[in-house]
Amino acid sequence: MPWRSQAHVHVRQEQDALVVTASGEFDADEQDLLPAAWSEVDERALSITVLDLSGVTFADSSFLDALLRGRVLHRGAGRRLVLVGPLHPRVITLLTVTQVLRHFEIADSVAQALGGEPLPDGTAAM
Repeated sequence: MPWRSQAHVHVRQEQDALVVTASGEFDADEQDLLPAAWSEVDERALSITVLDLSGVTFADSSFLDALLRGRVLHRGAGRRLVLVGPLHPRVITLLTVTQVLRHFEIADSVAQALGGEPLPDGTAAM
């Protein structure tokens, strides 16, 4: 039986933002999924990207690398990147052990990320 990834990334425009929804388990086999989304984000150049991670059940260092590259891309272009939870305990562990959680803006829902005031860096939706 051929291998088939259970991880998915979907990009859609909602209001004046791009919403990137990631779901499943992300390891080295899925390392190209988020960078492909970042390419689309960069092409559309909207002022905010909402990355919904509520469906991500596992993430390894390759996912972390893609996440950090996305942060650099957004900061360099003067755009916001907001992570949305609730975050799975494994994802929280990855982001806290590596001490990067505090560097991201976190919202409890896509609606909050799109319409509310930004939460302070490091405020985690759990």
